[in-house]
Amino acid sequence: MARYFKSDNTAPVAPQILDALREANTGFARGYGDDPLSEQLDARFSTLFERPVRVFPVTTGTAANALALATLVPPYGAVLTHSEGHIVRDECGAPEFMSGGARLMLIEGIGAKVTAAALGGVLDANPTSVHTVQPRALSITQATELGTVYRPDELAALCTLAHSRGLAVHMDGARFANAVASLGCSPAEATWRAGVDVLSFGATKNGAMAAEAVVFFKPELIADFEFRRKRAAHLISKMRYISAQLLAYIEDDLWLTLAARANHLAARIGAAAGGALLHPVEANEIFVRIGEASAARLREAGFEFYDWGAARSGEARFVVSWNQAEEDVEALCTALRALAARGP
Repeated sequence: MARYFKSDNTAPVAPQILDALREANTGFARGYGDDPLSEQLDARFSTLFERPVRVFPVTTGTAANALALATLVPPYGAVLTHSEGHIVRDECGAPEFMSGGARLMLIEGIGAKVTAAALGGVLDANPTSVHTVQPRALSITQATELGTVYRPDELAALCTLAHSRGLAVHMDGARFANAVASLGCSPAEATWRAGVDVLSFGATKNGAMAAEAVVFFKPELIADFEFRRKRAAHLISKMRYISAQLLAYIEDDLWLTLAARANHLAARIGAAAGGALLHPVEANEIFVRIGEASAARLREAGFEFYDWGAARSGEARFVVSWNQAEEDVEALCTALRALAARGP
């Protein structure tokens, strides 16, 4: 029997969201966001974030990130981001493509996190002139690609420096729910109150079918986003079905309930990993160094997960989904403890 820990995108759709889709699937409704459900998004998300926001649904996280950054950064501009950032490792050049050629400038940092000191160092080491790309945005991943989480004070330090140097701040929030659940703070404290300007708000990894959104905290930054979204084929005709998911996702804090469960189960696995654990478990991802032989034994036992890091490093990533079975988690914990007892 396969036990899926490859990614949270392997999980099914949450029943509450399926119910919302069924309710939306009656009668006729205007297209392209002029339906009653889509018209609720700005108000509902404004309540969630405790300030007026604009919300633009799309169907993929790649589109959310690439379109947000393309709106913030011109073709001759640059996006500063961590070398392990999702837009670097897993977007197939989409931000560069959508922006018409903007460059990604990479920053190093422990736990896949950018620090204010590192950001300042890269900016200082790359003075601008007419001959260079122009830094225009900082993009951070929350939770990061190594499962770590930026605290509000870390975000505030980054955003303050970025703004002082003329950069807008974009947050890739594919696992934003897991980060907020881990922090125990409000969505506002984890975004605009710390200085974030634009958020890619993810739902698909945490119980939705295909629902993401770009949330603008500053209306003056929206600029030509709507035209870019249309040109990129993400102005959805039957938008009510995406909007229904987003509305159900935040209703009664469903998004945080689902994320908190995944985080809790991930913490159990991290504890069982013991000395093999590579990074603190702060969201729903666990990174371990167990060796190739042990990884093979886990796969023979039915566990599905990704190898991570450099080839033949013996590193692996496990991701816990919103509906992960308790028995799967306990089986993995038992297997990891047995590997630790066996030794390399």
